[in-house]
Amino acid sequence: MNWISNVVRPKIRSFLNRRDTPENLWIKCPESGQLVFYKDVEANQFVIPGSNYHMRMSATARLKTMFDGETWLDVGIPEVQIDPLKFRDQRRYTDRLKDARTKTGMNDAIKLGVGKLEGLPVVIGVQDFDFMGGSLGMAAGEAVVKGLQTAAERGTPFIMFAASGGARMQEGILSLMQLPRTTVAVEMLREAGKPYIVVLTNPTTGGVTASYAMLGDVHIAEQGALIGFAGPRVIEQTIREKLPPGFQRAEYLKEHGMVDMVVHRHDLRKMLANLCRLLTRAPASGATSALSTPALSAPASEGVPANA
Repeated sequence: MNWISNVVRPKIRSFLNRRDTPENLWIKCPESGQLVFYKDVEANQFVIPGSNYHMRMSATARLKTMFDGETWLDVGIPEVQIDPLKFRDQRRYTDRLKDARTKTGMNDAIKLGVGKLEGLPVVIGVQDFDFMGGSLGMAAGEAVVKGLQTAAERGTPFIMFAASGGARMQEGILSLMQLPRTTVAVEMLREAGKPYIVVLTNPTTGGVTASYAMLGDVHIAEQGALIGFAGPRVIEQTIREKLPPGFQRAEYLKEHGMVDMVVHRHDLRKMLANLCRLLTRAPASGATSALSTPALSAPASEGVPANA
């Protein structure tokens, strides 16, 4: 009778419980509890109407909102050794990587693209929190270095969207080594005389905050983003004091001089374009089309056209 209970009954149960609508049809706002139609949130750049709560965006969705015509070239990232420490806790590190790649469609936590932002050539890197909490490992470190090098070689600004819980513990000291490596790469772009702009999204913490996320020429934070090194709970337990309201949130950090500005996601594209023009001394947007800017191209080994 095992085949009846193990095969037939589950199939009948799955048929009866079949859903005609997707599970993410509605989204609940974490701040107000408001239920919002998913398509409305997606069309609003993943900002909850009414509460203005900024939800996390995938790397691909972020690049779509930034590049002209939602078109860019993916920048190839050098391969690194997988699971160099043969790490295992409750599960193998290789299994966790496999699940994260299936979930996000990315090879690791950072995606790079080169294209045009209001007519200006730029290189953009996006850290995806859905990939193991955006943790910084060897592959992510290589991506940041590659993005900065690409910007220096092409003579363009580099814009980094940071979102991370910190270093990737499964790679141990090899993960921490990415902090000085990315710092050196930032200096390379600075020596090339090109701007490095960082957009701090929710959350940006740990080793990422301790390295390339706080080394930009300009630091922009999205509204309500959690930004810091250690989390609020750890700080409270260490100093044994209650933290002030809004501590480590974007608005609090702007008041105390840690970030340059807090920008709503709807205004972010225009702000980044204006900053790139200002820092590169490029003409205003009305005069950009009159310039004979070089055509955007990339070697076949470096990237492929991307529209999604």
